[in-house]
Amino acid sequence: MLLVGIFVAIPAVWGIGLSFFQFDAIAPPKFLGTSNYQRLLQDPMVALTLKNTAIYVALTLPLGLGLALAIALAIHAKWFLGSGTARALYFLPNVTSLAAVAFVWQWLLNPDYGLANAALKAAHLPILGWLSDPKLAMPSIAGISIWQGLGFTVLIYLSGLRSISEEVYEAARIDGASAWPTFRHITWPLLTPTTMFLTIMGVIGGFQVFQSVFIMTGGGPLDATRVFLFYLWQTAFQGLELGYASALAVILFIIVMALTLAQWVFYGRRLQQWS
Repeated sequence: MLLVGIFVAIPAVWGIGLSFFQFDAIAPPKFLGTSNYQRLLQDPMVALTLKNTAIYVALTLPLGLGLALAIALAIHAKWFLGSGTARALYFLPNVTSLAAVAFVWQWLLNPDYGLANAALKAAHLPILGWLSDPKLAMPSIAGISIWQGLGFTVLIYLSGLRSISEEVYEAARIDGASAWPTFRHITWPLLTPTTMFLTIMGVIGGFQVFQSVFIMTGGGPLDATRVFLFYLWQTAFQGLELGYASALAVILFIIVMALTLAQWVFYGRRLQQWS
């Protein structure tokens, strides 16, 4: 509780209070009232970065969950050999430093000497500006994020699959249910708590994306990857507008909290329907 109070509660309260001031870390704070919040409502960069962040979440969340569930179902199947090795291999990128991952992928996707374009050249296909094309930069970063977080999501889904009683599947087989009806009416509904946890964590993590953007694109090209948290960092530590950056942080907290509560309500109703 002491650590939470010192490193979470006190800074959070201090940040909320700072959002009502003009402060550059040099001159004394100047009280502005709600001016910072009025400013962000008129700031076009706020709308742009929220849009880019929403695109990132929309790319990473459904694709990541779908791919992880497919892999988890395959590993969980009785015919799959070497499930322990597969779990370790899928989880390995998750424990690797995000900075190291970003630097390696930046090299792999380099338009001049990267292995991705080398493979395209070998296949006599046109090379792509993975991180320099505004249309490809965000999908590229989203794909890297899916790759790195896949192992964690697979392990969580595997835990959910193993919590489902085998007797339920045995009853379905006795009733003559094939693979798809079994998944649709048994596996998927019983995985709802697992999916709820992963979805909530995915949305929270998606709105906090920063490091990969900072290292790989710097918000470019043409602001295509300038996400909200990156703009907040620029405002605070490049522009030294700590009061306005605090207001941005408060708005980010409100948005994430609202999305989290909406997901609680949505999944709570589905759990009631299936219970």
